[in-house]
Amino acid sequence: MPWLPRAALLWDVVLGFLGTAAFLIDLGADLWAAGQYVLSGRYLWAALVLALLGLASVALQLFSWLWLRADPAGLHAPQPPGRYLALLHLLQLGYLYRCVQGLQQGLLVWQQEAPSEFDLAYADFLTLDISMLRLFETFLETTPQLTLVLAIVLQSGRAEPYQWVGICTSFMGISWALLDYHRALRTCLPTRSRLGLGSSVFYFLWNLLLLWPRVLAVALFSALFPHYVALHFLGLWLVLLSWVWLQGTDFMPDSCSEWLYRATVATILYFSWFNVAEGRTRGRATIHLLFLLSDSVLMVVTWLTHVTWLPSGIPLQMLLPASGVCFLLGLALRLVYYCWLHPSCRWEPDQVDGAQDVCSLEGRRLPHNRRLTHLARNFFPRVRDEAALPQKGEENGVL
Repeated sequence: MPWLPRAALLWDVVLGFLGTAAFLIDLGADLWAAGQYVLSGRYLWAALVLALLGLASVALQLFSWLWLRADPAGLHAPQPPGRYLALLHLLQLGYLYRCVQGLQQGLLVWQQEAPSEFDLAYADFLTLDISMLRLFETFLETTPQLTLVLAIVLQSGRAEPYQWVGICTSFMGISWALLDYHRALRTCLPTRSRLGLGSSVFYFLWNLLLLWPRVLAVALFSALFPHYVALHFLGLWLVLLSWVWLQGTDFMPDSCSEWLYRATVATILYFSWFNVAEGRTRGRATIHLLFLLSDSVLMVVTWLTHVTWLPSGIPLQMLLPASGVCFLLGLALRLVYYCWLHPSCRWEPDQVDGAQDVCSLEGRRLPHNRRLTHLARNFFPRVRDEAALPQKGEENGVL
């Protein structure tokens, strides 16, 4: 095998290991923070941290278990019997099991001089699911906890060292999860184009810069109105859930579990953009951006009408303009990325999500991750054959 492909395979294994290590470190940091809150008598804060951690973990295990049940029989062989897999997920170890399985398959592929097409496809299959689960965990647990910690710091007027470390690592982790998800989607492209270093930097930065103002606005509102922020989240979440439902998502294996997916996507949309439907997404992305911007401005204005200075003594005249600059810079980088760095591709018009008739040289049917391929079709611009273009409309675009 050429040197570059082997180096790329090794890099994928390293990234998988770092992602698993980051998950364990984040889990340990959350438990440590909850313990510190208990020792200092802040039982409500500790309960909120543990509640967010528990709810996110349960949702993650449900997704993992439902996907395993929906995968073709024999795809993951050899693997533990169904009852042991169910026990692993019941013990909240299903995601960690997937990470270990992905690392094992990645090492197996890298160690082979000439990996089979099936082994390569199966490694991609596992990586795609892990990236999606990591993204869900990020917005169900890491982002809400980041907002909670910021609100605690703003409300108390001081921050412990572990809180500042947690804030910085959370922002980096959220942006990395979005970048990792984007990298995973690129493996679903017909060209399988990898994300270059320049594109990765742009994608990472614009997500980081757009996320900071939104999280800060929610944290400011939470610090001022801790009893009303839950109502605010619930109201917006219901609106976003209805919007996702109206777009007719079809991601999960059945209609009941589809609502779990829609509820999760609505939570993601509360903080960031996430495309779930086929067709032109530029309009939907613009509407979502304006919606979040208006909501964030209203929350900040509410803060300004009640409090002029933060408890820590840092004037809002410094924080808010800095957040505005971050937003504008992030928006500019986002436009640059999607105008010049986002790939276009030609999807075959006769290929159906969930079907994979391509066989490897050994005669085995290649694994095909219908879930992520479906999202990749929504995420990347699609170019139909020339005869179909006038009927189908313009090329799909995203912001």
